Amino acid sequence: MALTGRLGLLALLAAPLPILLPSWWTPLGVLGVLLLGVVADLALAGNVRALRFHRAGDTNVRLGEKATVALIVENLGRRRLKAVVRDAWQPSAGAVTRTHAVDVPAGERRRTDITLVPTRRGDRKAVTVTVRSVGPLGLAARQLSRPAPWTLRVLPAFPARRHLPGKLAKLRQLTGQHVALIRGQGTEFDSLREYVDGDDVRSIDWRATARRADVVVRTWRPERDRRLYLVLDTGRTSAGRVGDIPRLDCSMDAALLLGALASRAGDRVDLLAYDRRVRARVEGASRTDLLPTMVQAMAPLEPELIESDAAGMVSTLMSRVRQRCLVVLLTELNTAALEEGLIPLLPQLTARHLVMIAAVGDPRVGEMAATRGDLASVYDAAAAERARAERRRLTAELRSHGVEVVDAPPDEIAPALADAYLALKAAGRL
Repeated sequence: MALTGRLGLLALLAAPLPILLPSWWTPLGVLGVLLLGVVADLALAGNVRALRFHRAGDTNVRLGEKATVALIVENLGRRRLKAVVRDAWQPSAGAVTRTHAVDVPAGERRRTDITLVPTRRGDRKAVTVTVRSVGPLGLAARQLSRPAPWTLRVLPAFPARRHLPGKLAKLRQLTGQHVALIRGQGTEFDSLREYVDGDDVRSIDWRATARRADVVVRTWRPERDRRLYLVLDTGRTSAGRVGDIPRLDCSMDAALLLGALASRAGDRVDLLAYDRRVRARVEGASRTDLLPTMVQAMAPLEPELIESDAAGMVSTLMSRVRQRCLVVLLTELNTAALEEGLIPLLPQLTARHLVMIAAVGDPRVGEMAATRGDLASVYDAAAAERARAERRRLTAELRSHGVEVVDAPPDEIAPALADAYLALKAAGRL
């Protein structure tokens, strides 16, 4: 219980006492009247122990969007409750207004809504509800704190979805209504046509040519129902921030765009989040369920401040994927981590699968490399140039092992990865 004195009321109570009471009795009289007022106020205040709390509202929201969660206060007591309710959430839940005044008659319910604008992805939880029921005189109040559990799952923002219509238009040119004439390994035979300048001589069908007077070539269409395995590195390098966004969130954005595009192409898409153990896995999801399932699996992921186990990741992949597929590893081009971990294992991985590494570059490095203001800027530029040269060297080494590399800034990594996928489709390599 909390006692709240009102100086104004105390002055009113104490004013007539010198007239009615002896001077030596005045302090005792004031104290007695004040105590009687406090006791009466507590007796008339609503019973906070007779309250029950209920929740309703949103359970999922995209990062950056608004969610509304209701707190329903049920008064099971015999007196009317006039109180102030404080609904406390985790700070990253982004509660706009936490304090509400409620007036709940006996046996009834009242609903208050709280607006949440989360600032972080993941599960944001309600902490506790505190109710302060003030008496009619305002001298005393009853206060109680109780849990009112609720979890709001904050999903990845997926800003790259704006690129999806354009990538789907390119996909339709390749595999949709206007079938592209493509030749290469890993494609399905489509039809025969006459040879024209620029056609690959390896596509000539000699048997059909022998039966006709003209040279005939085979045309192909990209195969459907191929398999993509997206691997999110959730180790320490994914915790770095590029601008104001963690690398892991940029990788998630790119993975969602590629997953949506590949599923529309008829390919099977699976997801693995790994550092030293499996953090999340999505396998066997249908085309309609893929994106919601991936988003739900990614939402609670957080970077782990440990070095990723490349051997464990490769072993998990080899055991889970038997047929040839495209493995897309979303990680950072960190020289120490890759040279000591992944690069020695690439031969066994590339022998069975087509491997692509997608990394988020930091545009600040390019800005530093172009700065020539003072001595400190020159040193910063030299360090930036060295970092860029090391990144180019590592990219060349990865490509020498047959690995496709996509290295782009945060706002370009998602469409660049989608374009790389479409290029593999067009070349008949997937």
